[in-house]
This record gives sequence, C-alpha cells and structure tokens, in this order.
Amino acid sequence: MLLSRLLGERLKEKPGEASIISHIYLLRGGYVRQVANGIYSMLLPAKRIAMKIENIIREEMDRIDGQEVLFPVVLPAELWQESGRFDSVGSELLRIKDRSGRDMLLGMTHEEAAVHLARSEAMTYTKYPFMIYQLQTKFRDEPRSRGGLIRVREFTMKDAYSFHTTQEDLELYYEKVYEAYHKIFKRVGLPQVVSVASDTGMMGGKVAHEYMLLAESGEDSIVICDSCGYRANMEVAESESPHPAKSENHLSWDDRKIAEVYTPDMKSIEEVCRFLKVEASQLIKAAVFSVEDSKKPLIVFIRGDLQVNEAKLKRVVKANVFPYDERENDGSGICFGFIGTQGIDTENNTVLFDESLKGEASMVTGANKTDYHLTGIEVDRDIAPESFVEVSKVNAGDTCTKCGGKLAVKRGIEVGNIFQLGTRYTQSMNMTYTDSDGKLKNPIMGCYGIGVGRLLACIIEACHDEYGPIWPKSVAPWQIHICMINKKNKEVRQTGLELYEKLSARYEVIMDDRDVQAGIQFADADLLGVPLRLIVSARNLEQGEVEVVSRDKTIKVRVSLTALESYLDGVV
Repeated sequence: MLLSRLLGERLKEKPGEASIISHIYLLRGGYVRQVANGIYSMLLPAKRIAMKIENIIREEMDRIDGQEVLFPVVLPAELWQESGRFDSVGSELLRIKDRSGRDMLLGMTHEEAAVHLARSEAMTYTKYPFMIYQLQTKFRDEPRSRGGLIRVREFTMKDAYSFHTTQEDLELYYEKVYEAYHKIFKRVGLPQVVSVASDTGMMGGKVAHEYMLLAESGEDSIVICDSCGYRANMEVAESESPHPAKSENHLSWDDRKIAEVYTPDMKSIEEVCRFLKVEASQLIKAAVFSVEDSKKPLIVFIRGDLQVNEAKLKRVVKANVFPYDERENDGSGICFGFIGTQGIDTENNTVLFDESLKGEASMVTGANKTDYHLTGIEVDRDIAPESFVEVSKVNAGDTCTKCGGKLAVKRGIEVGNIFQLGTRYTQSMNMTYTDSDGKLKNPIMGCYGIGVGRLLACIIEACHDEYGPIWPKSVAPWQIHICMINKKNKEVRQTGLELYEKLSARYEVIMDDRDVQAGIQFADADLLGVPLRLIVSARNLEQGEVEVVSRDKTIKVRVSLTALESYLDGVV
C-alpha cells in the first residue's frame, strides 16, 4: 500500500468529540469516521486490523469444534415473541415493520436465531453436543453511545451458541470456551484481560463470566481481591461491609431511646450528618424504586454510607427496577427527604432492609414527617425485620467473603462474555430432541460473545504511547512501514521503491511515498502504529544501510541492504 493513495487523513490535533485514548487515535489516525451517534465507517487500516482479530477468533473457535454459520441481521418478531423477549426488552431493541406491515427487528443478539436454526437440524441425541458461531453485524439502540468503538449502536460481534444434553456436558464445554477466550486475548496482544463473575442480565441463565481489560477509561467497576484472586463485576460482587465506629461528637441524645429531632429542610445525607454531627454510617438511608408491572413503590433501607446495587435488587424482586419519580407520588404516603423506618406505610409500599443494617444501633432515620428525623434507633429492637436482603454495592476496603482479605475496586472495559443459559430459550421456543431413552427433551444451551470493534479499541487503550497506537504484531494493519526521506533524491526514491516491491512479496508493507518532511512522515507512522519502520535516507544509503526502528522503541539499528531480508525474517 502506498500512503499517498491511502484514503483517510491523519489529524494533528485531538478531535473535540473524543475523550478517551482509543477514540482520539482512531479519529486522528484515519481509522474510523462517525456516520451517526454510535455508528461508524471503518477505513482500510481499521478494517485490516478487524479482519486479523476475526481470523484469530475463528481459529480458536474452530479448535474447540465450532461450526461457523451466518444468521440474518433482520429477524421476524415472531422468533423473539416465542422467547418472550420481544416485549420484555426495552427500546434498545430496534423494532421495525416491513412493507407488508409485518413486525421485524434488527438483531442485537441471536439466541432466537440459533435456536430456530438448530431445532430443525438437531432432532436426535446423536447430533449433540455441537457449537455454532458467527461473525455478524448487530444493532443495539444504545442510549449512551460513547468512547468511539467502546460503546456503539452498530457493531460486529462473534457470538457462539452451544447445545448439550446434560448440564455436566455444558459445564465441560464452558471451561473449553473459558480457556479459548484467554488464548484469543493473548494472541491479539491483551494478555492482561481478566475474567470476572458477572450478572446474567437480559440473557438469562445462572452462570456467567465477563472478560475485562482493566483500564481507567472503563465504565464497569470490577471488584478484586489480591489475596485470593476473587474477581467479580460490581453487579454480582459480594463482601462483608465493616461496621464503622460511631461518632462520639453527635448532639446529645439518649442512645437507648428514640427521639424526634427538628432538622429543617435537611434532606440530604450530608446535611443531616453535618447538623447531627454523626457519620453517614449512622444513618438509615431510603432508596425508592419503581418495579416493572407493580403499582407499589419499592423502598429499600440501607446504611447511609452504602449504595443500592440495582442488579442485585432486580434479582431479589425478580423484575426490572427503575429510580422512582417523586412526581408520581400518588397514594404512597412517601415523605421524600425524610423517609424513615418507623410508621412507614407497608400497605401501599414494598419495604426491604439491606443486610448492612443487621445489629446496628444508635442510628438515625427519617421521621416520615417533613423537617424531622428520629435518633436512637436500634434495628433489632425498633424495626426487627422478618428478613434482610443483600443489595448493597461493594466498596473498596470491604472484606473478601472468600479469604478475609481486603477488596479493591478497579475500572474495566468488557471485551467478551460467556453464559450458561440452561433451557431458557430452548424451552420457551419448544426446541426438543429425542434422547436415547426415546423421550423428548429440551437441549441445554451456552452462549459466548466477543465484540470485534470494542476489542480493537481496547488494544489501543492498552498499547499506545503519547504519539499513537502501538499495534501488536498479530493484529497490526501492516508489518512494515517504509519511510523515504527526501523522495526527490534519486537514490532514495529508487532504493525505496525496490525495497517496497521486494518486501511486498513476503510481508505486508505500506510505504510513505509522499514528498513531505521527515517529521510529518514519522508523525503519521506513529499514528498508524506499524510494528517495524524502515527509514531510507541519503545519509543511511551512503553506508549502504537502512535504519530499522520498532514502533515500541525496543529496536533502533542500522542494517545493510544486503542483510536486510535475513534480519527482517528474525524480527517481523
């Protein structure tokens, strides 16, 4: 490839719409261009990288007996109606009608399509187990598109679906995919990706893992114990929250008795703590939610220094939950800003108590009365809940439930996920096979995804310097980048073209054949991030040499033209 003919300009300045490293360099390096919010066109460098990532994924899926297929992007609504997801999934599923008025959709995931294909092809136990996978465009009408290719609406994904006759067989295959994913991430240049236990979410099932690149730019919170290796997404992470020491500087009250205290217009935790001279951990905080298909507000009481984990709460109530809109406060009797445990209306509200409140005493709660709070609350004596639920978010410094060590919270970007789905889809979509005993049974499923574009962006997040991406050899758009310094020099031009022709027969080569200054060539070469750079200049040619420089700065040598090819064989 000659750089003069490469479509896509390299930019000197940081684009205003980009905020994270990968987005900045994808735009500056001429890799992608935005078409609409969360929708991008890929130019040649990005397309070449994506193809290499896809080939690595294919090779590892084929090694574990995957069979590549291709499902449609546009699907009839009936398939998703069979599974129940057509109505249960929100507006992120793009629903459309064809010219005849038939309900259709753009596939954001393909469990239904996989079952539709497999149920007519695997009708006897002799066909099992098997795994089918695809690399296909998907569309998710993401409300929070951000970070270039990190969170988009249209994307390419490898999604795989395995089918089994026993749970034990699914678990054995799940382990194979688990290991195959680590091989994939290592091969594309991201050995630092870690697997974490995760929430099954809209996919269903009971067991799931996410693969995370730890990065400050990530929007997922990962809980990690360095002592025992415990790792989990914040949505499912568990811990033992310490019971902080009570402040001894609070206003005088008898800790053994409930007292009503005037707290004028003090609705926030901070305001109440400051006025009563207590710590946030001494407050009983109320978080209010709406529950899907329920008219009752859900009030969750939790210690004031903690936050409610909505994913955990969804699993407890077995329904979607949303922050409650105070404007909808009709008949619930909720006194917002002063919600308390004493006298709360349990007929018109559902009430839950987080485990963080177990055994707590000398606590402060709202009085369910404007401008008043109650002090001296003892949970066991004054509330005595029938049960507690575990719905709090883990905090850094909490105790690990596995080993007693301290937990850390880090940021991460999800680059892949795997799920044990069970019969969630095969049962709802009436997929059956005849088992060896002659009985009809539902197959047991697993599903496994990797986002190609997001993985490309994550490689930049992990492999870059202040000048641009440093592409790992396995996925670099080209292997060698030739810079001709002073193209007008006849010897430089002739040598550069000869090297380009000769090396292109053996390697993937791009050459800067433009008549521009060396600084511009080197800046553009940094943005393209090709692993090896050959610098052809009049000064080097006086000695019969070219300079070989690696993008990661570990190599900087002069090599004679006669020995160049044998040298490259050892480093490309």
